[in-house]
Amino acid sequence: MLGVRDILKRVAAGETTGEMETRACLDRIDEREAAIGAWIHLDRDRALAEARARDRSRARGPLHGVVFGIKDIFDTVDMPTSYGSPIYAGHRPSADAACVALLRAAGAVGLGKTVTTEFAMTHPGKTRNPHNPAHTPGGSSSGSAAAVAAGMVPVALGTQTLGSVIRPAAFCGVVGFKPSYGAINRAGTKLISETADTIGMFTRSVADIPPVLAALTGAPEDSYDKTLDSPPRIGLVRGVEWNKASAAAVTAFEDAARRLAKAGAKLRDIALPPAVVEAHERSRTVTDYEMARADAFEWYNRREGLSPALRAGIERGFGVAFADYVAARGQAELARRALADAFAGDDFWLTVSAPGEAPAGLESTGDPVFSRVWTILHVPCLTVPCGKGPAGLPLGVQLIGPARSAARLLACGRWVEAALA
Repeated sequence: MLGVRDILKRVAAGETTGEMETRACLDRIDEREAAIGAWIHLDRDRALAEARARDRSRARGPLHGVVFGIKDIFDTVDMPTSYGSPIYAGHRPSADAACVALLRAAGAVGLGKTVTTEFAMTHPGKTRNPHNPAHTPGGSSSGSAAAVAAGMVPVALGTQTLGSVIRPAAFCGVVGFKPSYGAINRAGTKLISETADTIGMFTRSVADIPPVLAALTGAPEDSYDKTLDSPPRIGLVRGVEWNKASAAAVTAFEDAARRLAKAGAKLRDIALPPAVVEAHERSRTVTDYEMARADAFEWYNRREGLSPALRAGIERGFGVAFADYVAARGQAELARRALADAFAGDDFWLTVSAPGEAPAGLESTGDPVFSRVWTILHVPCLTVPCGKGPAGLPLGVQLIGPARSAARLLACGRWVEAALA
């Protein structure tokens, strides 16, 4: 499967078309979908018709030829959107989510809807890890991560409230990118947390992100498409609840640090500011409180259609006192200010993406412990593959940048990807 950038080069050279790329994706889905279950909705005829129409158009957008997967948490006007819940089976929104509309306007073809956990929370869907179907792909963006990892699409959309882009990307061995909070418009997205929810993406390489991100934000592509002039300055974060990192994850992290130093990076150990540690400890207070209210309609009107896990989470959220919620949000604000100062002198911080390789079984999508504080602190995060664990499944390392530093972080990510290769 070609990546986004290779597809765009081949389209420009007249070597491929949108229809050809769509057919290639559908052929790959035919080969692997039965074992993986990455998709909740596919309409082959619609996707091919969309691709042919774009090929016939004289006004070709910057993503012409690119095919993308859409997490089933985003509204789509021409496909059902169930938000991972039986409550919304067959639901037909009246408009595309902003992110979907923007990619289509740029010439990309929306292939179908990828599996999400229920309302992008903890109750898993049917998707299996492409590297070993007996293991979870992570969540909540399960289908999007698996579809990219299996070569079914070159890029797929996801969302992150706690760790729903970074963790499944690491588990599936692909690149996952969560930009700064608010960088991508969330209109038409089934939200969980006003404070944390961020739209992100999965690709096969860091270099594939800039053209997609540019289409989503409106920025010129070359503002994201940068390379480093010199090796970066990296802070090593052995962070909050580090004891939850497996021996394999720690070994991969330490090995990555050695290899990056050998490539010329300047490394230093980071002691997280106390405000950041406190924000981590209070982060679930914020997301639980906001989740309960985001799901108020379903709670009061369709409760029987909710999974036991989600019902328990909503009950927990309604049990959070308003004063505790306000205090937790205030702590996050303090931590954001402390973090901005702590980054001085560093291009990015490096830590693990997840506690280890993907756990066996499909009952859980894994622990977001190493992602959730960065999400609520609104900073951009990027995960790149880095070795394998004892079961032969992928591991990843996570790059964290200062707020609003996507261009610099992506340039660093390309450097890290090359150094670790």
